[in-house]
Amino acid sequence: MPSENSEARGGPGLDFVRAIVDADVKSGRNGGKVVTRFPPEPNGYLHIGHAKAICLDFGIAGEFGGRCHLRMDDTNPSKEDEEYVNAIQEDIRWLGFEWGGNLFYASDYFPRLYEFAVALIRAGKAYVCDLSQEEFKEYRGAPNKPGRESPCRNRPAGESLDLFRRMKDGEFEEGRYVLRAKIDMNSPNIHMRDPAIYRIKKAPHHRTGAAWVIYPMYDFAHCLSDAIEGITHSICTLEFEVHRPLYDWIIGQLDVPCHPRQIEFARLNLSYTIMSKRMLQQLVNEKLVSGWDDPRMPTLAGMRRRGYTPGAIRSFSRIIGVTKFESLTDVALLEHCIRSDLNKTSPRVMGVIRPLKAVIENYPAGRTENFEAAVNPEDPSAGNRSVPFSREIYIDRDDFMENPPKSFFRLAPAREVRLRSACLLTCRDVVRNGRGEVVELRCVYDPDSRGGHAPDGRKVKGTIHWVSAAHALEAEFRLYDRLFNAENPAAAEDFKACLNPASLQVARGFVEPSVRGAAPGSRFQMERTGYFCVDPDSTAELPVFNRTVTLKDTWEKVRKPAPSAPG
Repeated sequence: MPSENSEARGGPGLDFVRAIVDADVKSGRNGGKVVTRFPPEPNGYLHIGHAKAICLDFGIAGEFGGRCHLRMDDTNPSKEDEEYVNAIQEDIRWLGFEWGGNLFYASDYFPRLYEFAVALIRAGKAYVCDLSQEEFKEYRGAPNKPGRESPCRNRPAGESLDLFRRMKDGEFEEGRYVLRAKIDMNSPNIHMRDPAIYRIKKAPHHRTGAAWVIYPMYDFAHCLSDAIEGITHSICTLEFEVHRPLYDWIIGQLDVPCHPRQIEFARLNLSYTIMSKRMLQQLVNEKLVSGWDDPRMPTLAGMRRRGYTPGAIRSFSRIIGVTKFESLTDVALLEHCIRSDLNKTSPRVMGVIRPLKAVIENYPAGRTENFEAAVNPEDPSAGNRSVPFSREIYIDRDDFMENPPKSFFRLAPAREVRLRSACLLTCRDVVRNGRGEVVELRCVYDPDSRGGHAPDGRKVKGTIHWVSAAHALEAEFRLYDRLFNAENPAAAEDFKACLNPASLQVARGFVEPSVRGAAPGSRFQMERTGYFCVDPDSTAELPVFNRTVTLKDTWEKVRKPAPSAPG
């Protein structure tokens, strides 16, 4: 896929990551080649934060005539699963990127990584340690407190080699030994204080089964996998900046094909959203959402089901840019991007979410006529659609008020409104049920107002949408909203206490018949209501529409306090 970075290479619009890559190419570093990688751990579904990294990794490779690898960093068998491997590939392709033949797994390199570890032991750069995790925490010290050497640090290389081989052969239980890099217990960077690089883990691996009972730690496997694959630029988020000295140290001790340059950028933090896989997994496990693809989730699977488009997500990633500074991006920007995209591409239809029947008493019973309405006013080439009209119609209950305030310009007794693309309608009377609730409106229309224009030029302020009762298709509407009420739920003592109880409301209503048979994933703008996407739960008898986003930012007035009264 072509890059969406419109700036020429070396131009003033380059972000700092692209500027580094550009300088490396111009200086001939790595022979002028650019090879990046996107390395997810297959322990969950990708989310919107990963999308930023995907756009950056694949985008840079495309812009500089290089390639981007997809590598599953599958070194923790207890948390990884083939389901996640497949989901990751599906999400990246949906986002618009391809890796060709460059799909790799860290598990592909287990034999080589083992030999690299053996080489470190032989060189006196690693040792087998029998301190427990809790014990080593004491020895490691703190950022402001120097560490102490493990009693095992000076274990002879031959003894460590023997123990490491026996670890590999499954002789010991989990936690009995770890392999540590021998670096500097007094380093101000705590990650350099003899970090563990291999541990015993007797869990079946999704690809290698029971072949291995020792697994490399992330910091060891990641940098060496990069080097094995010939990665030139290892682009990662800021939390790995303190790991860079370890990344460089490990590569520097071993005979590897290349020495990638690690570059860190600020991860995406999005308001009213969580990005922690652990927290997202918790929501799924505790059934607080329907699954990883729940449309309220920030996962790409959830966003796809909700109706988000790849183009909107790529546009969002481009707009927020790449910086070194942590910040909280307003989710309203993401919602703006999807509105902008869908406004240009979505067919218009009329749907009534909370129906109220209106009987047009002066319209002939049994008669049907069709009105023409634009498929998409933003795209004249899309043409028109035919919308049936009859004596009985449904309007939205929110478009009627029996005793309206002056600011209400929709339907009310003795008030005239415009039915979108159809005619002018006046309410004459209401019908109530035994509880006194309005259940039906009695109305008349102006036969000369076809298309919604008054023949005498009178002004009609209100316009409402409608569907013909005789032709309406019953539908379920799932009205999704933000999953959390708090701007930064991850910072709360209990993020689950910030869940928005109104994040999903379900309603039964009607849509115009033009949407009959629409395939799951089809997107529409319900006029005056919002953007909707057909859910996979849909059936021929009952289509299900997920609200992607409202037409306007309904949260803006919630966040902004009302102006104070004067004096």
